[in-house]
Amino acid sequence: MPVEVENSPLLARLRAGGLVLFFRHADTAGEPCDRSYRVGDRPGQRNLSPRGREQARRIGARFTELGIPVQFPVQAGPVYRARDTAEEAWGAARVTVTDSLLADDYAGARLGWVLAEHRRLFHAPVPPGVNRVLVGHRTPAIMLYGDSVAGRAFPEGAALVVEPGAASPLAILEFVPLPGGGFHAC
Repeated sequence: MPVEVENSPLLARLRAGGLVLFFRHADTAGEPCDRSYRVGDRPGQRNLSPRGREQARRIGARFTELGIPVQFPVQAGPVYRARDTAEEAWGAARVTVTDSLLADDYAGARLGWVLAEHRRLFHAPVPPGVNRVLVGHRTPAIMLYGDSVAGRAFPEGAALVVEPGAASPLAILEFVPLPGGGFHAC
């Protein structure tokens, strides 16, 4: 189960940098399910809820409050709920949108490439003094790490903490937990 960041023994390591934080997009509760599975079709996608937009803004603020350094640009997938989470948290000018973090159900024939890109981004070395921040979707992480991130283990707005080169994630942390939140009904 996820741990609130303040209660994590990883907080000192996050402040030192060298880790990867893979965020699942922020809260989407109450929003319509995906219908088109086309990148760029906002009305056809499940989008952030108003509570999710606020959660994303608070996530960015928590990094500043906790003294956790970020390597910019933050990288986000092109499905709007991932992109919007990153842009709300760190500002659009500090975000790069990349197909490397595409949701599995939007990938089609490129799924193998998308998973290889997730692996690359999770395991490429990160310089000390900063953390690589990625924003995407839960299912590619489940495909790479299995049951440890499946079910209710990885809620919306939480971050999978990865040490580059490690076989499994170090933790799942919540920066802004939402009461009763974190999972959509789609």
